[in-house]
Amino acid sequence: MKKITQLTIAIFVNSLLLGCDTYNEDEFKKSAQNMYDRVQTNLKIKGNFCYYLGSVKFPYTDIPPSNEDTQWEGWNKAKLIKTLPLFAEIGLLTRQPVENEERLYHYDLTELGQEYLYSFFNKTPSGYTIYNNAFCYGPIKVIKVIDVSEKTYERGLSGYNETQITVKIYYQVVNTPEWVINNQDKLKALYGLYSVHLPDVTYPETLLYIKGKDGQLYNKSSLYLLMKPSGKLLTDKE
Repeated sequence: MKKITQLTIAIFVNSLLLGCDTYNEDEFKKSAQNMYDRVQTNLKIKGNFCYYLGSVKFPYTDIPPSNEDTQWEGWNKAKLIKTLPLFAEIGLLTRQPVENEERLYHYDLTELGQEYLYSFFNKTPSGYTIYNNAFCYGPIKVIKVIDVSEKTYERGLSGYNETQITVKIYYQVVNTPEWVINNQDKLKALYGLYSVHLPDVTYPETLLYIKGKDGQLYNKSSLYLLMKPSGKLLTDKE
């Protein structure tokens, strides 16, 4: 998964070791499941896979591009031009034309959109608030740990001698909603081929832990995937 948010969670090594050199795969499975569940609880999201819309605060009315836009504002408007019509078509947003304004629309959340919405905010150094929104789905269910390996690097992620534990797992996605299943082509066109995770399909993933000097393991993996729009808008007209 992409490195989106860094949630560092300490896990006692003793609970993950069977002996001096053998890791307990069942305990890793439990710890991984707990971490995936915890990020949903902490962030109050419906699942571990999120479609990022852009910086937008609902209700929202289209703002046309301007020569006075900063580079960031231009990038953000380019995202919203694609994401908002898509999720209006899917049914998570309403879309109403602005009176006497060609190609401008009002957007707001539907009841379904409210259910799957994830909002988070950032403050710029100047004090400006950036309102970010995404729609999240698909809680992860860890099926099996298939491999645990350990390697020490002279210069690791922290810049000094470091022991890393790589854990390879299989997982499935629970409760993929109908709005994802019924709009696979549209979502894949905008968010990429791997943006749709279907029920009853097993997927691989690799988790990374760092062994601290205190004898504990620290998770260094992203526990939810924030997918950004990088493709094209595909509508029912195409």
